Parts: sequence; C-alpha cells; structure tokens
Amino acid sequence: MKVALPRIEHDRSGFCHLTDFYAALRACDSELIEVDMSSCGWFDADMCSPLGAILYKLSRKLNEVRLTNIRPDVKKILCRNGFLLNYGEERLPDSYGTTIRYKRFDSKDDKDFTNYVERRLLGRAEIPRMSQGLARKFRESVFEIFSNAVIHSQTQYGIFCCGQYFPKRHRIVLCISDLGIGIKTNIRKTLDLDLPDDKAIEWATTDRNTTKRGTIPGGLGLKLLKEFIAMNKGSIQIVSEKGYWGFLEGHVRQAVFNHRFPGTVVTIDINTADTSSYKLSSEISEEDIF
Repeated sequence: MKVALPRIEHDRSGFCHLTDFYAALRACDSELIEVDMSSCGWFDADMCSPLGAILYKLSRKLNEVRLTNIRPDVKKILCRNGFLLNYGEERLPDSYGTTIRYKRFDSKDDKDFTNYVERRLLGRAEIPRMSQGLARKFRESVFEIFSNAVIHSQTQYGIFCCGQYFPKRHRIVLCISDLGIGIKTNIRKTLDLDLPDDKAIEWATTDRNTTKRGTIPGGLGLKLLKEFIAMNKGSIQIVSEKGYWGFLEGHVRQAVFNHRFPGTVVTIDINTADTSSYKLSSEISEEDIF
C-alpha cells in the first residue's frame, strides 16, 4: 500500500490531511505501507506527535511502515527531533536549540512526562516570564492534559509528544496526542450525552464540565491555559475523532472533518514575542495596581 503525505502544518488543514491519511490506511493489516513524502515540501515538527500516533497504531496491526522520498529540508527537521530514529535514520545535532524532542510515553510515565515538560518547554528562555505561582499552575495544567489523555481516553498505546521553537514566527508549540476512545465517545458512554464531534470538544473545554466521578478534578485542564493564551496572543487547537476546536487570536473556531483521527490531539502555541510578565490574580498586590 502506497500513500502520499502532503505538506503538513499545525493548522486545521494540516490536521484534516492527517485524518484523510489515516482513513486511507486504517484497514491495512499485515501489509507493507509506503508513505511517499515527495509532495511534503514542509512539515511542522510538532505534528510528529499526531503522525507518530497514527503510524504507531498502524504498526500494531503488524504493518511495516516505510517513509520514502523525504525531501532534504524535511528530513533534517525529522532527524533533529528524533522522529526518524523509528525509521532507520540517525539523530542530527540540534545546533540551534529549537527542537522539543519527539517522545512516546507509556500511560504510567507521568514523572517522565513532568520532567519532559520542565526541561523541554518551561525551562526554555523564550517562554514569557511567569511568577512561581503561575509557573506551577501552568505546569499542572499541562500535566492534566497528559492525565486526561490517560484517564479519559483509556488509551493502551501511550501518549505521543513533540514540539518546536519557531524563532522567525516567535512561537513555541507543544503537541500531545493519544490513541484513545475520543472525547465524543467518552461523553456518550459516560453521560449518555450524544453531541457532534466539534461540540463535544467545546463541551469538554467548558469550565466545570467533566466525565470524571468523585473528588478528582475534571475538564481538560485548559481554563488557566486559555486565559494565559488569550493574554499572550497564542493559540490552542484540539482534534478528537472528527471534531476540530481552535482558540486562535482570541476567537473559537470549530469544524467537523470527513474522516476521524483515532484519538485526541491537544496543541499549545505560545507567543514568544510577548514581553509581558505574568502572575496569578491572587498574587497581585495593591502596589502592583496603584
């Protein structure tokens, strides 16, 4: 089976291309799959997260996956962040310090994931300045995305992460993907609430909405992130099954794809041109106001 992969950017069209890509291959079983990348003139490095998840799922059905005809510039990107280590290539040195390494975490690797976020994302000098309190809450919010990927999705395949610092765009992006049951399916099974795919994501991103039971906090952990991103002029995108939800430039955008992603993807895009310093509202004193 041979399938072409087009240009992939971390936007709605890029996610749509990946859902089409998976639809073309999802029925493959014990086959040789050739992913022809001759038409892929650009690949946003953080999108290795959802692509890696798709390819991992295909490999679990005893398919052999080969990436062929990779353009030199794209190959450099995918060798620097370690994605192509899974496909016979060696890692290239990250001379510019721009990569957030591609990595698959088992569902129990929460401490490893926390260290990954600390070192690869929050430890970067390009991240806007935050107070200790806000940095702690920000870290907890990102970790809750990982936790929800484990708890809500019931994934048996692990969590796939990757990111990239784009100096010319003034952006740092972190992408987290799972291969679980998806937000819509989880809401329907848990609450008997049947929503369109995009509306299910909207429901899950609304404060206090949760499918968790007991005293465990719910939601996707995005309330604080959304508030920070709104002030920072960054963005958040979520894809789950056929649904797309994006918080971009302060506005929510939604869509439904023709084909499904086999799980959920959360992408956090931070504006590094932002020179503001941030703190929690509870940390603001009268001296800061007057």
